[in-house]
Amino acid sequence: MRTVKTDNLEIVYFEHGHPDGWPVVLGHGFPYDIHAYDEVAPRLADAGARVLVPYLRGFGPTRFLSKSTMRSGQQAALGKDVVDLLDALGIEKAILAGYDWGGLASCVASALWPDRVAGLVSYAGYDIIDVERLGRAYQPRLEQAVWYQHLFQHERGRECLSLHRRELCKILWQQWSPTWAFDDETFERSAASFDNPDFVDVVIHSYRFDFGNTAGDPALADLEARLAEKPPISVPAITIDGTQDPLKPGGTADHAPMFKARHEHRVVECGHNLPWEAPRDFVDAVTSVQSWGVFVA
Repeated sequence: MRTVKTDNLEIVYFEHGHPDGWPVVLGHGFPYDIHAYDEVAPRLADAGARVLVPYLRGFGPTRFLSKSTMRSGQQAALGKDVVDLLDALGIEKAILAGYDWGGLASCVASALWPDRVAGLVSYAGYDIIDVERLGRAYQPRLEQAVWYQHLFQHERGRECLSLHRRELCKILWQQWSPTWAFDDETFERSAASFDNPDFVDVVIHSYRFDFGNTAGDPALADLEARLAEKPPISVPAITIDGTQDPLKPGGTADHAPMFKARHEHRVVECGHNLPWEAPRDFVDAVTSVQSWGVFVA
């Protein structure tokens, strides 16, 4: 376990592999943590990667440096955190790979800072949030799947997450990965990360901002304005869908026009938690991107 300071955060991360290996940053989601990559990281290290697995803001031992910093969970903050991590470690370019919030952060960084991204592996396609679109209704099946997002728009939701975070998050694990038979020990290993003192504030802000129900960090307004224009992703990318993921009914193959460099779309038999449910497929996607020569000038 290592730590590094950016302008706003002390980011705690795990590093696997040789320090001279090709760098890859693995981003976890909500409500998960770095243990989602327990089977992925060592395999990538064996393939020659320098693997960085950071705790996202609001998770685990990662901490804000100042009490006055807004506990924002908006997409621009998550994407900028990835680039700030690279800056702090002196890494010019890395492959970014993630799912859920980690996929969102990876896509945001790839769209806004393509010169820092050698390649992208994104679970669920072009995973940049269309905040304007979230103001309109989805099909009932998807509205049902995102019940927690609706709950979080109210103070009742904040209270529920604060008082019952483990029970709520375990329900999400079960609903999103209906065929994944995880045990209590596996869940509790990640659930410890939800005890971060800023977990509730960051999560609630994230979903309220996405729905247009709260303001973002003023310092990130320009970045959010650029994201609202739906910038294409111009780095080599592999996108992946899980066949049993209720959050992505119909999949994301139709996102292909948003990728302007070499792009491949894959479908894997799994639910939402791809790196834990199908680690070999996740590793294969990352090593495939690397094999395209993404680090060759």
